[in-house]
Amino acid sequence: MLSLPGRLGGAGLVGECGGVYRPRHPERTAFYRLLEDHFEEFAAVHEERFEGDDGPLRPVVRRVVEAYLDCGRFESGFARVRCPECAGEFLVAFSCQTRNFCSSCQQKRAELLAERLREEVLAPVPHRHAVFTIPRALRNLFLRDRRLLGLLPRCAAEAVTRCWRAALGRHDGVPGMVASIQTFGSYGANWQPHVHGLVTDGLLLPGGEYVPLPVYDEELERLLTETFRRLVLEALREEERLSEEFLESLLTWRHGGGFSVYARHLILNEEPARLAHLTRYLVRPPVATGRVHATADGRVLLETPPDPRTGATTLALEALEWVRRITNQIPDPRTHVVRYYAAYSNRARTLYRAAGSDAGEEAAPAQAADPATLPRRRSWARLLRKVFEVDLTCPRCGALLEVVSFLTEPDVVDRILRHVRENDVELLFDARAPPAA
Repeated sequence: MLSLPGRLGGAGLVGECGGVYRPRHPERTAFYRLLEDHFEEFAAVHEERFEGDDGPLRPVVRRVVEAYLDCGRFESGFARVRCPECAGEFLVAFSCQTRNFCSSCQQKRAELLAERLREEVLAPVPHRHAVFTIPRALRNLFLRDRRLLGLLPRCAAEAVTRCWRAALGRHDGVPGMVASIQTFGSYGANWQPHVHGLVTDGLLLPGGEYVPLPVYDEELERLLTETFRRLVLEALREEERLSEEFLESLLTWRHGGGFSVYARHLILNEEPARLAHLTRYLVRPPVATGRVHATADGRVLLETPPDPRTGATTLALEALEWVRRITNQIPDPRTHVVRYYAAYSNRARTLYRAAGSDAGEEAAPAQAADPATLPRRRSWARLLRKVFEVDLTCPRCGALLEVVSFLTEPDVVDRILRHVRENDVELLFDARAPPAA
């Protein structure tokens, strides 16, 4: 079995013979063409038009956009893949591996996260999907200083701990929480920092005992909202980002002062499909490529959920404004978008897991039977089968393909591509590869 290093993933090409993986051709989408046509113009006018509101153009933005524009392009390098049975050869382009930007790469990350949560993190108890939002008056603070984004999940986890303990009248347990920081709204990828949390519907005690909440009602939700509001405002005051006058004004606002928490969706342990779907939702990309359309007059049309005020399902934007919105969602390098708190933190996870219920122990027999499920091999070939119900198999004879070499030298790449085009060689596997595990 052959391992695939680098941008093609870290797994062997294993699995039963399935359908043929066909190219996705991102360059044919309006999402790709708009970035290709307008990003340089956006970068040139950013200082004049957008820096006053958004701050300087971050270096990571150009790196991510350029990587995305190279995603799936043979000119940027590829792997030679050969069928051991019929000796047929194909080329497979590399992926960009960008975070929260490329829909294809992000979908694979979501699948990996769903597996990790199920097998290594989540306790076998009911969970709630909690959404923590902040008022519009505070959002630009987090745009200009993205370091502050880490305050939101930390305050959300502390608010849940305090309220769950108060509801149960005990202080010897903690909830488990997986928090995902999202910076985009549903209506046109506008800047709207908030937190999605997967929270245990009760407290976990040392040793794994679970104490469920007696009831989750409007009174508990109001308490959760108020606790979250005060924790966030206090954290911003300690960071010296709010004046005392503005802080006092925010505390006098009625109905939560623009803060809100909604946690009424309960997911039972017996509903793994709903749990996996929610996990993918927590780390979805800002905009699905299929919802972006270019008009003849140079504008961008985004498909959106129905606007609660007007009922409109499309939003028209200037091309540069769209580029601004979508690039604002790119996270800073080396920052964690998904974070683990309380009983699910790395330090405390073992302490709050019931004896003999370690998900890793339960998964061991399956991993031994199928090497593709080992953590170090969770990547391309197996995820293709899971997401697209296809395998990287030869379209002629059905045999599993093997990687012969990785080609990245520009001269060699150009020479091979020139030969392929001049001789009209068929390239069936010219799609983007998902990111490495």
